[in-house]
Amino acid sequence: MNIPANLKYTKDHEWVSLEGDVATVGITDFAQKELGDIVYVEVETVDQTLDQDEVFGTVEAVKTVSDLFLPMAGEIIEFNEGLETEPELVNTDPYQAGWMIKVKVSDAAQFDALLTADQYKELIGA
Repeated sequence: MNIPANLKYTKDHEWVSLEGDVATVGITDFAQKELGDIVYVEVETVDQTLDQDEVFGTVEAVKTVSDLFLPMAGEIIEFNEGLETEPELVNTDPYQAGWMIKVKVSDAAQFDALLTADQYKELIGA
């Protein structure tokens, strides 16, 4: 299972990278395997400011739909438009081409409170 050490994680199986005040967010390799084949990613919150843990979108797999929770409060500034035509990128490359959103974070300190790779491994029993 791929759990990059340079990222932070949530208990809801999102990953986060932070550059300056912009966070990139996606779902983990574990989450995409649990969901199965992803057929649609919906994010209608671009240009909206949301609180930490608010729902920013949904991911639809063949058998289920799951909410996506914002790991850090801020304004959603970008959606990965490549997912509109190739949602399977979340399955094949969850940490690179399969990223979902970029967020201009309002409190960078929230990043430090997220799970480390080791803590996330412990959470999922990896």
